[in-house]
Amino acid sequence: MAGVGRATSDARCKVCRKLMLSIPEHDGRAIGATTAIQRGDVDALQRLLCEDPNLAAARVVDGRGVSRTLLHIVADWPGHFPNGPRTVSMLVAAGADINAHVQQPAGPHPSNETAWHWAASSDDVAVIDALLDGGAGIEAPGAVFTGGTPMSDAVVFAQWRAARRLLERGATTTIWQAAALGLADRVRAFWAVEPTPTVEAITNAIWHACRGGQEPPAEYLLERGADMNWLGHDGKTPCDVAQDANAAHMVRWLRERGAKRAAELK
Repeated sequence: MAGVGRATSDARCKVCRKLMLSIPEHDGRAIGATTAIQRGDVDALQRLLCEDPNLAAARVVDGRGVSRTLLHIVADWPGHFPNGPRTVSMLVAAGADINAHVQQPAGPHPSNETAWHWAASSDDVAVIDALLDGGAGIEAPGAVFTGGTPMSDAVVFAQWRAARRLLERGATTTIWQAAALGLADRVRAFWAVEPTPTVEAITNAIWHACRGGQEPPAEYLLERGADMNWLGHDGKTPCDVAQDANAAHMVRWLRERGAKRAAELK
């Protein structure tokens, strides 16, 4: 019976470790862990995790009330910290919740992103792979602006390497994501099911296709009623975003079809 009691006690301890400890960002543990992660100092991080078994699953809370995990810090902008994949593996082995979401007060652009979303936003392919290999959900919801998957963040922030890696790892795409990545077959497939895309969805998709410099899906979408002069995200037209992306061939293609910049529509 003593052995059963000890086993029950150990199980309870594991549950306790999974209950995320919240610590302010100015707490010494938060500062030490953040510094070790950003420097890629895995030895220092390992010492901190040994000193406090709850740290791997802890949440660091900033002055705005935004609560994130140490895995989020590994993936945070600008990403690409030294030893990022090894740090991810170490944290997961120590009890970090790989699918934990950011928690934050309501705001104009609320998000519920996982560390996986942040890695996509940072174009950090190595950390993306480490998180997926550790069990991260490739279709996890919570992206900023859309509430969608990590693919949404990758495309919204024009992190094309990350988006391509997500495709390689089996991520699905919406029509606008497929258009931005030049996946003409995936775009056409949306007309094989009911209901077919709305004019609003088609127009949003051509905006993203132009931003990604992707002429074939843009042409297909234009044939199906897309508005090439839509004042879209950030008040920019497809021509504006193609210009911003230095996609000269796309700008030329748009201009030949009468597309305008936002300034020309006023």
